[in-house]
Amino acid sequence: MTSKLAPRYWGGHLLALVAVAIAVWLGLWQFGAWQAHRDAQAVDLTSSAPVPLADAIGPDDPFPGNRVGQPVTVSGTWVPDGTVYVSGRERAGVDGYWVVTPLAVDGADGSALPVVRGWVAEPDRAPAPPTGSVELEAWLQPPEGTGQVDDDPTDDVLPQLRIADVIQHVDQDLYGAYGVAEQPEPGLDAATLEQLPDVGALTSIRNLLYAVEWWFFGAFAAFIWWRWVTETTPEEAAEQEAADPSGVTP
Repeated sequence: MTSKLAPRYWGGHLLALVAVAIAVWLGLWQFGAWQAHRDAQAVDLTSSAPVPLADAIGPDDPFPGNRVGQPVTVSGTWVPDGTVYVSGRERAGVDGYWVVTPLAVDGADGSALPVVRGWVAEPDRAPAPPTGSVELEAWLQPPEGTGQVDDDPTDDVLPQLRIADVIQHVDQDLYGAYGVAEQPEPGLDAATLEQLPDVGALTSIRNLLYAVEWWFFGAFAAFIWWRWVTETTPEEAAEQEAADPSGVTP
């Protein structure tokens, strides 16, 4: 390896340092943009202002992926006969049940929205299902689909809140979503949200690829610098030979 510490070589070292620093900085900038876009998609809507249910989802609409956790206002009439209990819901370290009653939504041609009214340790401790009209606020959630099998389809206990399972207990059509009441019904504890916004694997993937590309450029610049430092040019070889005609290094 020849010495490249002479002042005449300082410009080359500085150029390599600047090139690597710029590539690293641009890569970090693109990586930050990738992370920021993913964070924006996964924004927590649970504390935002409620919107009318009709502004978030219609009776026949698929669940809008950008509305997970969106607070909504909904009015309608309870369907008490459709009440079900969803097992496997933990609260404060205690395993219990969600108490779910469909709400026939006003102006939705009889379609009902399953509403999680609250949590209870055992179904027989739950208060009687409500009747009559109501207006409430709830967090909008997509249907669950864990694939868990209902061991007894004839009872009113479900292993997951799947619309296809709930619809077997009511005569109304159901929304492709359910709501978690912000205020639990008397006699019930508050239920906690099970789902928050998900971030797609390809979200802002271009920024991530740009970051990798810039880091590759930085690594390539560092490699070129290393080759330049370790390479002996003909001029340097001539200088070495003139300094040591024997060619023997002490």
